[in-house]
Amino acid sequence: MAELDADLGHIIPSSVLAPFWAKLVVGFVSLVCFARSYDGDFVFDDSEAIINNKDLRAETPLGDLWHHDFWGSRLSSNTSHKSYRPLTVLTFRINYYLSGGFYPMSFHVVNILLHGGISVLMVDVFSVLFGGLQYSSRGRRLNLAPRSSLLAALLFAAHPVHTECVAGVVGRADLLGALFFLLSFLGYCKAFRESNKEGTHSTFWVLLSILLGAVAMLCKEQGITVLGLNAVFDILVIGKLNVLEMVQKVLHKDKSLENLGVLRNGGLLFRMTLLASGGAGVLYMRWKIMGTGPPAFTEVDNPASFADSMLVRAINYNYYYSLNAWLLLCPWWLCFDWSMGCIPLIKSAGDWRVIALAALWFCLIGLICQALCSEDSHKRRILTLGLGFLIIPFLPASNLFFRVGFVVAERVLYLPSAGYCMLLTFGFGVLSKHTKKKKLIATVVLGILFINMLRCMIRSGEWRNEEQLFRSALSVCPLNAKVHYNVGKNLADKGNQTAAIRYYREAVRLNPKYVHAMNNLGNILKERNELQEAEELLSLAVQIQPDFAAAWMNLGIVQNSLKRFEAAEQSYRTAIKHRRKYPDCYYNLGRLYADLNRHVDALNAWRNATVLKPEHSLAWNNMIILLDNTGNLAQAEAVGREALELIPNDHSLMFSLANVLGKSQKYKESEALFLKAIKAHPNSASYHGNLAVLYHRWGHLDLAKKHYEISLQLDPTASGTKENYSLLRRKLEQKQKKDV
Repeated sequence: MAELDADLGHIIPSSVLAPFWAKLVVGFVSLVCFARSYDGDFVFDDSEAIINNKDLRAETPLGDLWHHDFWGSRLSSNTSHKSYRPLTVLTFRINYYLSGGFYPMSFHVVNILLHGGISVLMVDVFSVLFGGLQYSSRGRRLNLAPRSSLLAALLFAAHPVHTECVAGVVGRADLLGALFFLLSFLGYCKAFRESNKEGTHSTFWVLLSILLGAVAMLCKEQGITVLGLNAVFDILVIGKLNVLEMVQKVLHKDKSLENLGVLRNGGLLFRMTLLASGGAGVLYMRWKIMGTGPPAFTEVDNPASFADSMLVRAINYNYYYSLNAWLLLCPWWLCFDWSMGCIPLIKSAGDWRVIALAALWFCLIGLICQALCSEDSHKRRILTLGLGFLIIPFLPASNLFFRVGFVVAERVLYLPSAGYCMLLTFGFGVLSKHTKKKKLIATVVLGILFINMLRCMIRSGEWRNEEQLFRSALSVCPLNAKVHYNVGKNLADKGNQTAAIRYYREAVRLNPKYVHAMNNLGNILKERNELQEAEELLSLAVQIQPDFAAAWMNLGIVQNSLKRFEAAEQSYRTAIKHRRKYPDCYYNLGRLYADLNRHVDALNAWRNATVLKPEHSLAWNNMIILLDNTGNLAQAEAVGREALELIPNDHSLMFSLANVLGKSQKYKESEALFLKAIKAHPNSASYHGNLAVLYHRWGHLDLAKKHYEISLQLDPTASGTKENYSLLRRKLEQKQKKDV
């Protein structure tokens, strides 16, 4: 490959061609591109995969990781996503343990370092793909294409489409999958290090490569495709198969076909058998682990796969491929989610977007023809391997073998982008060879690298928090209901309900069956006391999705507020039927029973809530208060003590138990709990007011006066405190008169 490298001589200076300096430059560029995300928050899917994933916590047995999906659900569950990535989850768990909690910086730093390491490995991978596989007499692999491998690795390190994988913590699955994918490929190359004799290999390294491919799959499903790439590499580079020559001989029934070296190469056939057997075995085990079959996706996840016409499905799948190609070519319009109407279906051949399909296949067919028909064996090999690296890792996301749960996903382009970078580097070499304006080509290449680095830094900044991430998608996918939903949810979390309502309404307008948007909008309207519209929205949500437990519970809350108690109870019961372990629903059911003076039922409902969620402070509090109000002081005290054992730092529980102890004339213990609650929450008027009542009963009138005054400073409108304070002042005045 000296010719291609010579063509790139004016772009890559010789001073950085030493392996150490080349890898140092690539590593530095990769870190600079994404360093801005190091102190970002947990965003988007990070919440479910990390914060809400119990598999990260120490109390979850390590063995459970092998029976749960990526999100912490049991694989045997019908609702499981079937994303089986136990090794990725294990790294999250180690992160959580070492950082002492959910501190996102340590998670982000690991991702950035992983991308840096992968980019450095890419220098070695590209040197093999461009320069072939040759070893020195000492067994060291020779880099016969230092310029090509360096340029391709730089293009890979600085590609903006990688931002989702690096800046989003859940992208670690793709990073780890890519890491072991590359290690598997390089391990396969080492199988041919020991001898230069044709057909010889090290079976150990072949088996190790298969094992590393299995490890890659346990990090991310597409990792297993490395075995296909290894096979293509073996046939084309090691076996030196000329596909065009073989096809011609087959078509002409040439008897010399039997004498082809590839067909007589027993070592090659043995290796192909190992790769095929290993791949089949790993895939079989993966299928067995999935338990109940493939995951069930909805139409909004991948609308093309639900189209009735096979032609419509084929056209739209190919359009999705062209969009993926465009993201590689021009990664300026990036979005965290491409579903829910972001890409409307192509339903007729008259749709202008069909041009994109034609352009994609025109380019692919041209590249394939060159890869097969070129007289230059080096060109054939580079183009074939580049196309192989581009296509093979993408196959699991292509909808060809099974339905996937997305339309376009930037994360699945992490590995295929290596093939794109290889083809682009080859293209720059060809352009440089056939033009005299070599400085112009060098300027274009450096300009692309600079623009990509700048775009990486900008996009990394957008991934630092959810507000920037979600808003950045509004201009890219304005028809995506999920984008508007997430912007609305982010605004609602910050207390801006008016703006949130606007975005939720737009989400429902874009997707009239978007039950989660209806549920959240109904919740806000409920809080704003717009109960009629809230009930209409929530009723529609459960009509569209009858097993939507959260919507049933929220509908029950609205119906309770509307004094429609029987309907509310039925809604709560339906929610519990669809989600048996639903502590919040039991809590709200208990509130309903309390309103209806069904005290025993209320206590039972709240007890169920605390059994399912021992730290459910509101349920414990309501039990204490109800028992207190009904005169069951001993039972209220027992429940309060039980609650504080489970949640020892909850000041509201301290306050409730202190009230009970005060009524039981256990003044000293009550005082201690009141003071502890006030220390935790010093600006609570009721805490000071009730402590003053305790001192008033106890006869510590000066302390009572002090805390009444603090309480009234915090809440001057508290009528009960005013009345008690007036009584105390009269009592103090009477005492002073008596003393006089």
